[in-house]
Amino acid sequence: MLVVHPGAELYGADRVLLDSATALATRFDVTVVLPGPGPLVGELAARGLRVVLCRMPVLRNAAMRPRGAVRLLADALLGALPALRLIRRYGGAGVYVNTLTLPSWPLLARLAGSPSLCHVHEAEESAPRMLRRGMALCPLLADRVVANSRFTLDVLADVAPRVRRRAAVVYNAVRGPAGTVPARSAPERPLRLLYVGRLSPRKGPQVALAVVRELLRRGVDVQLELVGSVFEGYEWFETELRRTAATPELAERVRFAGFRSDVWPHLADADVVLVPSVGEESFGLTTVEAVLAARPLVVSDTSGLREAAAGYTAVQAVPPGRVTEWADAVERVVADWDGFRQAALDDARTARARHAGERYQDELVDQVRSLVGTARGGGGRR
Repeated sequence: MLVVHPGAELYGADRVLLDSATALATRFDVTVVLPGPGPLVGELAARGLRVVLCRMPVLRNAAMRPRGAVRLLADALLGALPALRLIRRYGGAGVYVNTLTLPSWPLLARLAGSPSLCHVHEAEESAPRMLRRGMALCPLLADRVVANSRFTLDVLADVAPRVRRRAAVVYNAVRGPAGTVPARSAPERPLRLLYVGRLSPRKGPQVALAVVRELLRRGVDVQLELVGSVFEGYEWFETELRRTAATPELAERVRFAGFRSDVWPHLADADVVLVPSVGEESFGLTTVEAVLAARPLVVSDTSGLREAAAGYTAVQAVPPGRVTEWADAVERVVADWDGFRQAALDDARTARARHAGERYQDELVDQVRSLVGTARGGGGRR
């Protein structure tokens, strides 16, 4: 089984890829293909998985600009032959394509006579419809589709209805900390807020800064830690965030921790976690991680975040970008600290069962085995 992934970092989709490749390795001889080096390579190798680097076209926002489009075309042309060789050597059982940003791989799998599965983690409901149709190319070309949430599948099926009949929803496995550390017995000053994720406009770290400013205006002693880094090309946004954080009212209140592969120590130190995305999220991995860490959580009431947060008592869903309502939610946690603290501990137990690795492994392997079985039975190509 050839497993293909568009990056080599250790953010949400990368960590899901680790679980997926490990799960598939219980049934198949797995080779993971990445476009370049990065920390994910070492994590895969530590789990005994074969890793190969191969040039490949990856659909990014940068491809909408002339220079990005030229690079995308060059990657597609120069990477096609090496990719075909890899499929023929390592992908006899099939090609597992992680994310819909890699449309060339299902097409090349067809040329090589191998079945393919596209695991979709993206749900850009507000993107232009024509762009969404283009992004649906990878799952349309694949023989089978797995979506990480009902929301993701609904957004995909809106522009590619035929996908639904060969698609299934498999919720992500999310590994919790080695042990649950309860929140502090009292919210001592300063109140510690935490943001974990990409430093990008759609993820909403700018909203987190505005919430801190609003809470300070109300007399709440608060500080914020931002754990994450930017995509290449978004350095300007981090500069803006740091400029805002350096203003007199926020100085000494905001800490930039950078990227951290191990987020659990930061969650253990936090009092309240913020997930303030202003764009759609297909699932909300950071939401589940905060729940697993037994921390009260305020999350944007939208898209897959709503689905990921459903059923948890210590989670408050607030309209995205409404700073005063986010500050209200944080103050509610402070006002009923004991209640939220206990509810967060109960939520963590529920989340461990809901996102158990064994459940994810069984469901994902079943989907891939059905793909391979269908192909061998002669029904895999359309």
